[in-house]
Amino acid sequence: MDTINSERTEQKEVMKRTIKDSVFTDLFQNKKYLLQLYKSLHPEDDVTEDDLTDVTIKNVLTDNIYNDLGFVVEDRLMIFVEAQSSVWTVNIIVRALMYLVQTWHDYFERTKQNLYKSKKVQMPIPEIYVLYTGERKTRPSEISLSQEFFDGKECGIDVRVKMI
Repeated sequence: MDTINSERTEQKEVMKRTIKDSVFTDLFQNKKYLLQLYKSLHPEDDVTEDDLTDVTIKNVLTDNIYNDLGFVVEDRLMIFVEAQSSVWTVNIIVRALMYLVQTWHDYFERTKQNLYKSKKVQMPIPEIYVLYTGERKTRPSEISLSQEFFDGKECGIDVRVKMI
C-alpha cells in the first residue's frame, strides 16, 4: 500500500511540474510576453518583437535534451531562462551548459557558419537565468559551474547562471 501511495505522490509531483513548465513555455511563445520578459532583463535596450527569435530546444518525440525558453536578440544576445519550482538543484548549471552548446550548434547551422574553416564564427553572447519559485529560503544571486562543481578552481570553462 505504501508503494502505491508513494507512486501516486510522485505522479502528482511530476504532473504539477509538467503543468507549470508548459504554462511557462506556452506563455513566452507569445512574442508580446517574450518582449516584456526581455525588457525586464534589459530595460535599457530598445528592441521590438521582430528583433526576437525563438531558439528553444524542443524535443517532442524522444526523451532527450530540451529547455524551457531560449531566444536570440538581433543575433547579438542569446538568452536562456529555466523555470524551476520543484526541488532545488545546482545541476541546472550543467543542463544550462548543455542547452547552450546545442543551441550554438543549431545557430551555426542556421546561419551557415562552418567551425572547420579558418574564418572565426560569429555568435551571440549568452545569458542564462533561472526563475526559481520554490521554497528555498536563501538563494544566491548567481551560481557557477567552477564554484559548485570544482571548489572554485580555475577550469577550462565556466558557466554562470543568474538567479531570479
